Order: sequence, then structure tokens, then C-alpha cells
Amino acid sequence: MRKQVSGGTILITGFGPFPGAPFNPTIALVRRLARLRRPALAKMEIIPHIFPTGYAAVDRELPALIARHKPDALLMFGLAARAKTVRIETQARNSLARRPDAGGSVPAGRAIALRRPARLLLPVPARRLLAAARLAGVPVALSRDAGSYLCNYLCWRAAAAAAKTGGPRLAAFVHVPPIRRNPRPRRRRKPHALTLADLIRAGAALLVAMSAGLGSARNHL
Repeated sequence: MRKQVSGGTILITGFGPFPGAPFNPTIALVRRLARLRRPALAKMEIIPHIFPTGYAAVDRELPALIARHKPDALLMFGLAARAKTVRIETQARNSLARRPDAGGSVPAGRAIALRRPARLLLPVPARRLLAAARLAGVPVALSRDAGSYLCNYLCWRAAAAAAKTGGPRLAAFVHVPPIRRNPRPRRRRKPHALTLADLIRAGAALLVAMSAGLGSARNHL
């Protein structure tokens, strides 16, 4: 039987490598956040998970994780190879790219779900998360376009799960940019070139903000 935590449960996820991105910083980010200790998180249960970057893996593992852990919130991370800042996604597009996943599978169609809306909103406390990341000193922006690859696919599946009775009350997806793996002297640092330490600092702020968002949502029930 799963341990019951009075404050709630947050499932935090990342992705493994994928074509064009042999190093995915969300793996290390999620693992470090799972070990985070903050007074604001003392009553929260943090469940970490890394998805293989594949459509079948998301379809198989997300429902299983939700059924097993019954999370109150999802905090999902993914790598945006061309991003310069952290991006907090606010919606998912009903769109699929003709691009192979890490297992070589290519979507058969152009839409995630036929006869469904063009977009699904994520139940995310976007302004709260935006303010938290800014206070952490990390460049961040809100986004309405999660792309059409696996990150967007997970956004769609998470939004759909949150809309169901008993599903997560909050669901946030955060795109992170590529990071500097070998720190250089500050004078040679490229603009917006973040490090893993930067992502962990931002991720910690977002996790605390999600916990606070759960408290706010509970107070309005």
C-alpha cells in the first residue's frame, strides 16, 4: 500500500535521450529534485520518473504511474533543443510531428486524437510558477506552443488525465534549454547558457510553487 502523505503527492518526470539529443539534462534534474529537502515540501511525497522518449512509453507508463501513486500534481520537464530560456507550457496541441521517437517509431497520423479540440489547456498555476522561476534568477517565459514532438504529446496525455475524475488537480510542463556541461570562465559565457545548477535552482522553486498551488486549490474546494 502506498504511503499516505498529508500534504499530497507530486509526480515529477523527465525524458531520456532522443535523436539529436544524446544528453538530456532533465534526467539529472528530476533525480536531484527528488532528493530536495525544503520546509515547504516536508509534507509532500515526491515521486520521480524518467520516460523513455517514445510514444508507446508515455501511453503505457503515465496511466500506470497515475493509477499507482494517485498524484495530486504533475511537474513534467522536457528538453527544447533550440530554447534559450526555461519555458512554462500552458497548453497542448492536438498535433504530431512525422519525426521518429527514440525507438524509431513514427506517428501514423497528424493528430493525437481525432475529433478532439485543437488544443487542451493544462491546469497549471502559470503565473505562480513564472514568479517563482524569476525569483530564482533564471530566464523564464510562458509558452502556448509545446511543439509537436514527445513533450507536447505528454502535455496532451497529462491534460486529458487531469480532466478525468480523480486525476491530478494540477499539471505543469516545463521546457528547459540545453545546458553548459563544462563551465567556462564568466567572460566567455554565452548569453542564456544555463548550467545544471541553474536548472536545479529553478526546478526547486517550481516544485515549491506547485506545492503552494496545491494548497491554494485545496482551500477553494
